[in-house]
Amino acid sequence: MAKKQRNNKRNSQSNFAKLSIFQPNKYKFKKTCPLSVKGAPEIDYKNIKLLKKYVSENGKILPSRITNVCQKKQRELSLSIKRARNLALL
Repeated sequence: MAKKQRNNKRNSQSNFAKLSIFQPNKYKFKKTCPLSVKGAPEIDYKNIKLLKKYVSENGKILPSRITNVCQKKQRELSLSIKRARNLALL
């Protein structure tokens, strides 16, 4: 009886070995850019409330992979954040 239980454990391990980390992800979905949506606020260096959302506590610009901002809007954001820093608004 003990031998049968051991065989079951081996079979479960072999099933686990069949799973591959290279299998395509079925549940992959793209998040939309919060600044490209209709009715989104305009990116401007004077809009401090918006710019503070995309700056860390240390004053660094957050990357787009964290904020889900598209590449075009990320460039606009970084430019306006830098302008606000120069004018001592941030």
